[in-house]
Amino acid sequence: MKRTGVFICHCGINIARTVDVKKVAEELANYPGVAHSEDYIYMCSDPGQNKIIDAIKENNLDRVVVSCCSPTLHETTFRNACKAAGLNQYLCEIGNIREQCSWVHEDREKATEKAIKITKSTVQRLLRNEALEPISVPVTRRSLVIGGGIAGIQSALDLANSGYEVVLVERSPSIGGHMIQLSETFPTLDCSQCILTPKMVEASKHPNIKLMTYSEVEDVSGYVGNFKVKIRKKPTYVDPNKCVLCDECSKVCPVVVPDEFDLGLTGRNAIYIPFPQAIPATYTLDSKNCPGLVPIACGKCADVCEAGAIDFDMKEEIIEEEVGTIITATGFDLYGKENMAEYGYGKYADVLDGLQFERLLSASGPTGGKVLRPSDHKVPKEVVFIQCSGSRDPEMHCAYCSKICCMYTAKHAMLYQHNVHGGQSYVFYIDIRSGGKGYEEFVQRAVEDDGVVYLRGKVSKIFEEDNKIKVWGVDTLTGKNIEIDADMVVLAMAMRPSDGMSELTKKLKIAVDKDGFLSEAHPKLKPVESVTAGMFLAGAAQAPKDIPEAVAQASGAAAKAITILSQEQLYHSPAVAEVNLNLCTGCGMCVDVCPYDAISLEDGKAAVNDVLCEGCGTCAATCLRAAIQTRNLTPLQVHEMIKASLGG
Repeated sequence: MKRTGVFICHCGINIARTVDVKKVAEELANYPGVAHSEDYIYMCSDPGQNKIIDAIKENNLDRVVVSCCSPTLHETTFRNACKAAGLNQYLCEIGNIREQCSWVHEDREKATEKAIKITKSTVQRLLRNEALEPISVPVTRRSLVIGGGIAGIQSALDLANSGYEVVLVERSPSIGGHMIQLSETFPTLDCSQCILTPKMVEASKHPNIKLMTYSEVEDVSGYVGNFKVKIRKKPTYVDPNKCVLCDECSKVCPVVVPDEFDLGLTGRNAIYIPFPQAIPATYTLDSKNCPGLVPIACGKCADVCEAGAIDFDMKEEIIEEEVGTIITATGFDLYGKENMAEYGYGKYADVLDGLQFERLLSASGPTGGKVLRPSDHKVPKEVVFIQCSGSRDPEMHCAYCSKICCMYTAKHAMLYQHNVHGGQSYVFYIDIRSGGKGYEEFVQRAVEDDGVVYLRGKVSKIFEEDNKIKVWGVDTLTGKNIEIDADMVVLAMAMRPSDGMSELTKKLKIAVDKDGFLSEAHPKLKPVESVTAGMFLAGAAQAPKDIPEAVAQASGAAAKAITILSQEQLYHSPAVAEVNLNLCTGCGMCVDVCPYDAISLEDGKAAVNDVLCEGCGTCAATCLRAAIQTRNLTPLQVHEMIKASLGG
């Protein structure tokens, strides 16, 4: 005879507000198979767990049901408590009476009735549970970091300094990301190159870091602790070991295209170095814009290269790496400026985005740090900054707040005032969001010390007239219409996931949110973990964030990765799918629907990779012959749960 213990949690008032917890415990005390039933205000607390442990020992319980909050939150907690009492951890199940009951109902009587049914159905499921043992797998003690911006560099360095090998993959010819494009960083106004370049150099020279620039992840297979990754390394047609950075090749190149690093404000040649501090410090031949390589149509760069660094025979490579964990730090791109036609972008040369203005401010930028109008290279005497350009606009653009725009706009306006004496900057804003250490003081400094004029309201129209950019808006604080004859307009564009993110997430099989950013496993308790075991998130790939937050999250992701890499064996839940070979016809339907690629056909029959399987049950629901089912959630168990829920 099975002896089940039932424990009902009040969760303070989270559950008890809507559910009569004591009545649930009393009802379950008389349910067949239940040997013990009690309630407690906080079952997950230390006294609450001790109640479970003591009850198992005193009442000789062989199964435990805890009706409380989501199993995602505390299943491990209660299973560990059962394990401490000598009970197999898979003979403990959670009845969710918070998220699925108390939180979604207001009628106390009906919510209590539902909580009783949920608990009874969980008891019925548990009566047929098997005692299982975790599946163990070895660990490959290496990590892959995707993205060479500040977040990726920080994660790679933390892992490498902890003694683990790292493969750092960046799709651009150099690491550095968007941070290296910045002039100065708020709120301290540190030079971004000065603080980032040492980290870039350290990453390139670290013995534990294998740096792969101009490369992209092509395919990912395997599972936590044992991922197999294919990386496509594109040819640069320049040998970095021979290149001496003489720049002779660039001088003779006849092709000029818009420079990505300067956001199109300048041009670059088909053979180029992205920026002076680029890592690796070598030139790259852009084959898309080169006059031709097969056959060679120009060859002037090779003719003048005395070092013999130009190699037109370089080929694309597919490099395979084995790693135990993966950190995705692919950063952000700005919302497409072509979407902001209402603000004149693309129509007027002197309407810029924030990154373009950063390049004007930068000493290494196209104007050497001088703020000049792109149209005529004159100093703008009045500049209008428009916040929330593409952000917080669910009807037309992005619904979310891009978080850092208020701060970098304040920085832009402040630096403009420092650069152009006698100039005047205006900021149109909806709200000022300056949540960070020293951030509010920074904004106040821009207003009080540097004379930046803040106008609370939105811009209604921008048009050009008499060599001026007319900006029409409204100041909602005074109720007055505003008209400014500006020389330049700077749009604080929304941050969005980087180009290619959707393709990458399909390869990684990790989830994204409604805006395309990477989804964390839990917004509070697992902010750097993805729902796919062994894969972690860092930086603006997960959501818009500033540099300190990106660095902190990168170190957090590295720490989480180390918890896996430091183990000799990993353990996976044994509640996975299993195949009845006598019933399986090898139709392959389960293979097609498995979201984890855990099922394959072997010798005409379905075979499950236990480590890849997450026990979701999709295969069991699809199989026409009931030849595949999930351990501890069989069709018979589901049938009995339904019967209990219906009062049978």
